[in-house]
Amino acid sequence: MAMEIAQFFVGSSMRLSSVGNSRNGVSRSRLFSITAVHHRPRRMFMQLAGLGSVLTLVNLPGLAAPVPEMKEPEVVRTLKLPSGVRIQEIIEGEGREAHEGDLVELNYVCRRANGYFVHSTVDQFSGEAAPVKLFLDGNDVIEGLKEVLVGMKAGGKRRALIPPSVGYINETLKPIPEEFGPRRSLLSHANEPLVFEVQLLKII
Repeated sequence: MAMEIAQFFVGSSMRLSSVGNSRNGVSRSRLFSITAVHHRPRRMFMQLAGLGSVLTLVNLPGLAAPVPEMKEPEVVRTLKLPSGVRIQEIIEGEGREAHEGDLVELNYVCRRANGYFVHSTVDQFSGEAAPVKLFLDGNDVIEGLKEVLVGMKAGGKRRALIPPSVGYINETLKPIPEEFGPRRSLLSHANEPLVFEVQLLKII
């Protein structure tokens, strides 16, 4: 390859010299020779530059190292129940599962579907928690949340979208804050879907 490149440049210079010594049609031949010598080395230079970059990568293993394999992101699967409740399993938990009729202790955060905060058993500023205890039956807890809690294990965490048809259909259903302000705020959104993020602490 090096010999071919050397011969190319030598041949070009020789053609230029012979053209320069020509007496007949000097201007036309000189114009043609300058054009030919000007373009061909430039094309060759660009080809060599490309070849040089390839050779550089070959000679430097660090630059030519294979791209590390990328891991596929974990997909959070959503379970849709016949009632319209949508559940995402975040942490599975351990031990036995909660059943209908059990008394459970949990923390929760309730938000509107657009993400706005409504109520929580965990203080957003201090981090202090005031867990609630609920009986998993239709007379004590909203139906949608009962469906979320049944089947959970202690330490488990789920996020769920609860439609209003299985939400706060009356003001006696739990969980509901005791303070007037938070209670009023929660009930004012009773006719829209609510997002609950619950953590089951224990089954009593």
